[in-house]
Amino acid sequence: MLKSLFLISIGVLITLGIYFVIHTFWSFSAQRTRDYAKESPTLDLKTHLQGNFIASGLIYDYTGRVNTRFRAKLQGRFDSRSGTLDENFVYSHGPTQKRKWNITLEQNGKFTATAADVIGKAQGEYKGNALVMRYRLQLPKRSGGYILDVVDWMYLLEDGTILNRSEMRKFNLKVAELFAVFVEETAEKN
Repeated sequence: MLKSLFLISIGVLITLGIYFVIHTFWSFSAQRTRDYAKESPTLDLKTHLQGNFIASGLIYDYTGRVNTRFRAKLQGRFDSRSGTLDENFVYSHGPTQKRKWNITLEQNGKFTATAADVIGKAQGEYKGNALVMRYRLQLPKRSGGYILDVVDWMYLLEDGTILNRSEMRKFNLKVAELFAVFVEETAEKN
């Protein structure tokens, strides 16, 4: 019996070790901005998130199935050291949501951001055509009120479109994923 318990414990530890190695080195969360430093076009927050945008996207649940669709209007305003990004979401199942990011630009492509439903400060960085932001998000009460660890990646394409992929985790387990496409509002009308 003791030998069986020992072997089960070893199996669990090996499984957890493999999960940790995969998550640390080969997963979505393991990306680094340096991986995209030589990619173009070069993303600049003050330039590429300045103005009015429309975002369309999907949120997937932990099984990979689409949980909801959304559309959002975004308005970015930046000066040399800071900016805001106002987001107004309309979800396919009815609710709306607003978020205002207050962004402080630092040196070397780093930034911090705050929002009413973000715990503490989001930490971000951009290099090449990519941007990453990590933060803790408090979900609305209607969505359970949980606090999730979020990793947002944005990628700038040649035509100015921005692709956004986010992963949301609870207890280090993926509970949701978001994919969105941002286009300038004027570009969408053409």
